[in-house]
Amino acid sequence: MAGAIRPDASFRELAETLSPRELELLVGSLTEDEAQAVDLDWPSWGHEGQFEPDGGWSTWVVMGGRGFGKTRAGAEWVSRLARGVGDSHSGQSLVTVPIRIALVGATLDEARRVMVEGPSGLLEVAHDQIADWSPSLRRLRFTGGAEATLFSGASPEALRGPEHDFAWCDELAKWRHGQASWDMLQLGLRRGKRPRALVTTTPRPGPVLKGIMEAPGCAITGGPSWANPHVPSERIAEMRTRYAGTRLARQELEGELLADVAGALWTVDLLERCRIGPPQAGETGRFLSRVFIGVDPPIADGTCGIVVCGLDSAGRGHVLGDHSVTDRSPEQWAQVVAAAAEAHGATLAVAEANQGGRMVESVLRAASKSLRVKLVFAGEGKSTRADPVATLFEAGRVTLHGRWDALEAQLCGMIAGGGYEGPGTSPDRADAMVWALRELMLEKPRAEPRISRL
Repeated sequence: MAGAIRPDASFRELAETLSPRELELLVGSLTEDEAQAVDLDWPSWGHEGQFEPDGGWSTWVVMGGRGFGKTRAGAEWVSRLARGVGDSHSGQSLVTVPIRIALVGATLDEARRVMVEGPSGLLEVAHDQIADWSPSLRRLRFTGGAEATLFSGASPEALRGPEHDFAWCDELAKWRHGQASWDMLQLGLRRGKRPRALVTTTPRPGPVLKGIMEAPGCAITGGPSWANPHVPSERIAEMRTRYAGTRLARQELEGELLADVAGALWTVDLLERCRIGPPQAGETGRFLSRVFIGVDPPIADGTCGIVVCGLDSAGRGHVLGDHSVTDRSPEQWAQVVAAAAEAHGATLAVAEANQGGRMVESVLRAASKSLRVKLVFAGEGKSTRADPVATLFEAGRVTLHGRWDALEAQLCGMIAGGGYEGPGTSPDRADAMVWALRELMLEKPRAEPRISRL
């Protein structure tokens, strides 16, 4: 048995040559130190796609199906950095000590549960290196002096200011403010000899992830769920049979990035064709005949969709800004509507009244005495209501004046004929834009009241 194995063979290579009984005896013969060394021998247990690629990359994207081992790859990468090893192939040290690492999840809760405390998280993978874990401070300290801090992709402002050597970003496609959070993170990645970021994500369509993957200096690894030999083959076979031929299987099991949702009313390419730069200060008043603001009030403390749109003299629509806010009281989001209307010169707020009824009108009128309010009631599904507006985009009659990743991700998730497959539970931002453009472009303007003499 031993004569057939190379002297430098890894424990995994040796284990693969043994019968179950022989492997059981071998494991039972290991001392405590030997067993720990085997457990920490990540190169022996990892599989292709989980290891840091060669080359001078600045961003590494690990994009794979469910169970591929993306979280384990991220935790192992951070663990090696904390030990002062920057290249998983050569073992060459590329970092400064003590290093600072940003751990960014879709939310702080997800960052804690998955990246730190999960079964493949840092507390499990790097347990021998952890000096202190302070959930209330969002801080993880390592015995070598490295320090990792948790952040949320929903709070870009928290990333403004802190400087980091490295960043591990998990499920970036789920971040509520993906582009803004990524931009703030990149501006703070400026410590050490070679700042870099790792993105571990299940592929979901959206402009932020697509832009990262197409940027220079991005290395991409990954693969399907069954590339991980540690996932039970019976479970994989069951999932492949159940979802064979579906878009869900291609995205969640095969790890394929699908550019657009099947049947989506808007696509990434369509939005890019409609986009130009943002208007300069004061410019909108010179070329727009009317400016309205769409408002989709939230249920409880959800997101209030607030999107400003305009119409020019040629009958073309213009999307001018997404001012949507989350977790605000009615009085607070009404103030945001009023401020956005004043900034863009909007004269009418088109507000859905299914949630809140006349309360919506009253808080808007209290926030602005000059802004007219029109209440609209949704008697059809959001996608049905959005269909004619999407047709205006297809016809080249609507222009986007800027980039709003949260709004655009919702647009790309609206399905023709009904249904929504975008982020969150409701396309609140998209619905606000639809209300404004419908009023500007699809409803007949009301004639001014006239007095007739008999």
